Amino acid sequence: MAVSQRKLDATEARLSAMALPEGGAWLTEARETALARVRDMGLPARRDEYWKYTRPDTLVDAAATTAAVFDHGEAPVFGDIDRLKIVFVDGVFDPAQSDALDGENLTIERLADIGAADIHWAKDLYGVLEAKGQSPVERPLAALNTAFATDGIVIRATGKVARPVSLIYQHVSESSDVVLHHIIKLEEGADLTLLENGPAAARFNKVMEIDVADGAGFHHVRAQGRDHERRAVTHMFGRLGKESTFKSFSLTVNGVMTRNECVLELTGDDAIAHVAGAALGDGDFHHDDTVFITHDAVNCESRQVYKKVLRNGATGVFQGKILVQPGAQKTDGYQISQALLLDDDSQFYAKPELEIYADDVACSHGSTTGAIDEEGLFYLRARGVPKDIATDLMTLAFLAEAVAEIESDELSEEISSRLEGWLIRRRQA
Repeated sequence: MAVSQRKLDATEARLSAMALPEGGAWLTEARETALARVRDMGLPARRDEYWKYTRPDTLVDAAATTAAVFDHGEAPVFGDIDRLKIVFVDGVFDPAQSDALDGENLTIERLADIGAADIHWAKDLYGVLEAKGQSPVERPLAALNTAFATDGIVIRATGKVARPVSLIYQHVSESSDVVLHHIIKLEEGADLTLLENGPAAARFNKVMEIDVADGAGFHHVRAQGRDHERRAVTHMFGRLGKESTFKSFSLTVNGVMTRNECVLELTGDDAIAHVAGAALGDGDFHHDDTVFITHDAVNCESRQVYKKVLRNGATGVFQGKILVQPGAQKTDGYQISQALLLDDDSQFYAKPELEIYADDVACSHGSTTGAIDEEGLFYLRARGVPKDIATDLMTLAFLAEAVAEIESDELSEEISSRLEGWLIRRRQA
């Protein structure tokens, strides 16, 4: 479909305020190719099918809207977990706060450093999975990221990595506008846990490309920062080999605008992909999960589990699709999206999709929106539990299915305790 002149003009206005970062020949070529994709597609507009529930204006404007830094006074998420810490302050790598970039069965480098190399393994991944993920749904903000990302982390796991790698994003400038691009490659049989937390910037655009080889396992847990005025668009592009595992969970509390996109392709038989999310929204909170999982191999399993709790006019969005290609027999695909609305002013938009071209599959999807269960609330109150505490208990029970997708008990308990603490503080405010 032809791109309207109005959209092209808006795209050029945005691009005119940006300059391609310097780098080696292969990285410059990848960036220029991505820039051409942006120009061909145009940046997203409200009339685009996959943006009709979320206004992209503040994500594509030439200047980022400022966001006040929120000092919540809480201990950092994952702070008690033994991990390898990598810190970015407003998108700039901070070696003083970070650990040494090495570990057993692990190599870690900065995108800013490898870009000058003539040959690097990342050449086969940078922008490659992102470009593949542009079809059948265009994702121009991801292409914009590939073109203009100034830094990021490049990780290669060659075996089981004992300690999680933790990416910490600190926000200190009210006008920071950050673009980061991470590349993660798991060799055959490798296993890696990646943690992410922090608000990152006033406006944050992040892409993560993950290549999971045969028999490898990738585990991802993310707690998006609590600065309420921040705006973020994130993308994960994953490619799964034979008998591999990909599991990702995202927790979002606060944020005036957050859109998380996840695009996965199961290319090897017996692969498993689970993606899940829990969101707590209050007031001018808009949270969008957009997921596209393609089954292109035999006997693969995928799960999408998303829960949102909304109040005081908050808005939640879920767009999830399972595509089963011809020949992808014995596919097991499951998708559920649910919203708990704590008042009459909040709203939830859901667009679940199945597209199946194989005949031996077990695929299902469901989406529900509703108020808190009055019968369950009455049961708790009849046993002396105050209404506000009973509401929080039922909220935690509602979110439990999504949190249960976290494989590590230690990380699951960290997220659950964090949720409980936030609910208690909100009740006492």
